[in-house]
Amino acid sequence: MSRRSALFLLVLLAYAAGVGLLMYRLLADIDPRYRESAEESQVETAHLLAALVEQHTVDGLIDAEVLRPIFRDTYARGFSARIFDFEKTGVELQALVVDRRGHVVFDSLGRREGEDWSGWRDIGAALRGEYRARTTPRIPGDDLSSVMYVSAPVRSQGEIVGAVSVGKPVQSLNQFVAAARRKTLLVGATSVAAVLVLVLILMLWVVRPFGLLADYVRYVRAQRSFSLPRLGRRALGTLGAAYDEMRDALAGRNYVSDYVQTLTHELKSPLSAIRGAAELLHEPGMPPGDRERFIGNIERETQRIQELVDRMMELAALESRRRLPRVEPVALVPLLEDCVTSARAAGLSRGLQVDLAVVEPAWVEGEAFLLRRAVGNLLANALDFSPEGGRITVALLPRGRSVDVTVRDQGPGIPDYAGSKVFEKFFSLARPQGGKRSTGLGLPFVKEIAELHHGRVALRNAEGGGALATLSLPRIEPPAPR
Repeated sequence: MSRRSALFLLVLLAYAAGVGLLMYRLLADIDPRYRESAEESQVETAHLLAALVEQHTVDGLIDAEVLRPIFRDTYARGFSARIFDFEKTGVELQALVVDRRGHVVFDSLGRREGEDWSGWRDIGAALRGEYRARTTPRIPGDDLSSVMYVSAPVRSQGEIVGAVSVGKPVQSLNQFVAAARRKTLLVGATSVAAVLVLVLILMLWVVRPFGLLADYVRYVRAQRSFSLPRLGRRALGTLGAAYDEMRDALAGRNYVSDYVQTLTHELKSPLSAIRGAAELLHEPGMPPGDRERFIGNIERETQRIQELVDRMMELAALESRRRLPRVEPVALVPLLEDCVTSARAAGLSRGLQVDLAVVEPAWVEGEAFLLRRAVGNLLANALDFSPEGGRITVALLPRGRSVDVTVRDQGPGIPDYAGSKVFEKFFSLARPQGGKRSTGLGLPFVKEIAELHHGRVALRNAEGGGALATLSLPRIEPPAPR
């Protein structure tokens, strides 16, 4: 799978994970919010009943009997109140009144009068002039029987002489909490489904279906053996190509703009050197040696600009090829032998030795010309960074369904700061021989070739010194002899 395809899937996974986290937080937050809303209403009710009790309190003695007929008639009332999807037909509010010692002098349910409730946190806090709330199961161990209580103090002549506690069964709130959770889950699932449908529509709209289908059929026909994993990788590659076309259609202008800005930045340095040398050549009386040196600078910088433009155009043309128009089985051993032979000739003047190690022959599917260019670029890098008389080792290492082409040198390796930048366009390290830099387009070129062949390329420091470049490609069975 190409990096772009992986990034596309990563965005989808990140979106799904974000929606999942949001749903989790929302669902966990629904119950506390409903309880807070109910608690706010209970606080007002408790103070309302406390004010009513205070009107019948004389010399610090609480007379709560005024509440008994009120609650009796309230519980006996028949009504029907439609609250959203739920119908309420009775009053579930509970109330009790305690004296200054915390003993219950009135209970709307008539069950707990005479009990000592001073130990409950809401009652004890109200008798001290503070506020606390609690939720306690009416039946120990049964959370469905829980009742949420809040209390308010009863005062007489500025002194707290008792408290009113108002209770609300939590079960009456749970039905609203459950409904809110169902609706939240429905909204989240609908959102994820809508995004997935939108992505599929965009993919089907951007991709040329018949061309991709024909390409896939040709691939299946070319296989000598049936392999579901290989077919799956091919299908993922097709989806990746569709995403690339969609990206180019939506962001083509920015893509071109970035190229122009980067190329302009890279051309500034050689153009400044040419301009400076040209200005100095106009000065009269310049010694012939200096004149030749400045002319040489102009020639070198001109060659650098030409090389930069050529490589840039070559890379841009390669990036526009989202898939290979024609693929064929490629034997890697003869290809590597050709590349090693050319590298030996290039390194002969510096005494460099280039070796080839083949564990076993391997075949890949792709375009031989591009694969040869990729290996050639890796070898050119190794030649540039190798010391005089050094050794470069090229190895072919089959690994199950893939095959690795490795190029190892004995150079200084990759600095820590450059490890994540070596495949960026125009990034280049100074060569040990002379301190010059390349165009910085060789490794990005190799990366594009690897992705076109559904592979990948990596560059890291090797154990024992030097750098190790690895080109990994999907492996295929050798074609049957004709």
